[in-house]
Amino acid sequence: MLMNITPQPLMEPFRFAPKDGEVKGAAFSPTFRFFATLIVGGCTLWFYQLWSRGALGSGVSNGTGWFIAGLLLMAWTWWSIMVSRTRITPSGLHQRWVWDKSMAFDDLAYVRLIRVPGLSWLIAPRLYVRTLAGKFTVFYGATPQLMAEFERIGAELKAFRQM
Repeated sequence: MLMNITPQPLMEPFRFAPKDGEVKGAAFSPTFRFFATLIVGGCTLWFYQLWSRGALGSGVSNGTGWFIAGLLLMAWTWWSIMVSRTRITPSGLHQRWVWDKSMAFDDLAYVRLIRVPGLSWLIAPRLYVRTLAGKFTVFYGATPQLMAEFERIGAELKAFRQM
């Protein structure tokens, strides 16, 4: 008895074409960025007041180093929030963040848009995506154009996977 070992054709990859070839915008709303600035600025001011009064001791002892390390991490995250941009191209999703992240469309298995109705000005809407291998990533978007494309990606992927 002979066995047929001819490979089966691969499944067609998902394709998506954003409007105008590319859609990009801020990942976080101006209000969210304002509150992030307020929090980091307030913590920095608090540290300066404690340090200038001598409440932290001298040098980097008594936890001062940990406080400075925390402020540096907050500052790096704040900067990432300020410059973070999400881009949708024909090849996939991309976001500049603390670490840049991207996801190719041909590997998408699942997409879900997560947002809190009425609070998009404060809580950044996000697109949860998962690959065929189970890897997941979250992309933030704060512009109406990004939200519209996120919804289109979800609808088109759902229709594509049901075929």
